[in-house]
Amino acid sequence: MNNRDSSIIYGILGIYSLMISWHYNHSLILLIIHWIFWPVYLVYELLVGHLSHDLWRTIPMSYFK
Repeated sequence: MNNRDSSIIYGILGIYSLMISWHYNHSLILLIIHWIFWPVYLVYELLVGHLSHDLWRTIPMSYFK
């Protein structure tokens, strides 16, 4: 993966962090900020524990129900 911007996994993780951001904040301004800095935001959410107790799977599934 020489060019990680074009990789599929990088894009999927970016969309995943936007789903988490919208689930917790419901703010368009924060969504744009989290889109710009999504790797930092995703690590922050993991360290704080917002994705523990099976929420890492429940949050994305809630968008498709």
